[in-house]
Amino acid sequence: MINCYAFDSVPPFAKGLVRDLRVRWALEEAGLPYRVTPVGDREGSMARSSYRLVQPFGQVPAIEDDGLTLFESGAIVLYVAERSRDLLPDDTSDRARVIQWMFAALNTIEAPIQRLAELDLFHADERWAKGRRPGAVGAVQQRLAELATQLRDRDHLVDRFSAADILMTTVLRILRHTELLDKEPALAAYKRRCESRPAFARALAAQLATFESGEEQPGTAA
Repeated sequence: MINCYAFDSVPPFAKGLVRDLRVRWALEEAGLPYRVTPVGDREGSMARSSYRLVQPFGQVPAIEDDGLTLFESGAIVLYVAERSRDLLPDDTSDRARVIQWMFAALNTIEAPIQRLAELDLFHADERWAKGRRPGAVGAVQQRLAELATQLRDRDHLVDRFSAADILMTTVLRILRHTELLDKEPALAAYKRRCESRPAFARALAAQLATFESGEEQPGTAA
């Protein structure tokens, strides 16, 4: 069974955004059994110092599967998708397009969104951050407009829901503290469409449950 590591607690603004959500969602969509091992300071959790033997940067998620240890959310989602035709098609061209959009989500879209989130959530009261914010907002708006163009006439990034939509949706969720996504109706509708999937609801509920209990849990696909 796949073991997924996740933090046992995070600040309120991060709940529902921590990147193990991507992995949980992919596992739920693929129907693969998994369990969650909490990392942090609570009794029964793996100590953060010990966790660095699993993930050298101390970040989540990481997984263990039959002797393989893997970190980086994009790499893990791809690993899971390799075991599910629903997330990664067999056709060579379709497969390449899904992987293309997976990279776009993490490189082209997430990078400017994360820069803005860091300004807003960690440095909002600092003068230098206030000076940089307009430029950061402009960079995000440009990428959102470009992405919206690709989604105006389609439900998903490729012909049907795939691993690329898992990554892209979780990236767009980072903007929930702003109203930027609402200014692009095609993107707002796309995000709602993906979040309406039962597997997403199960993954989100499981992540929030970890924060409540701090205990090791089986995934609902188990």
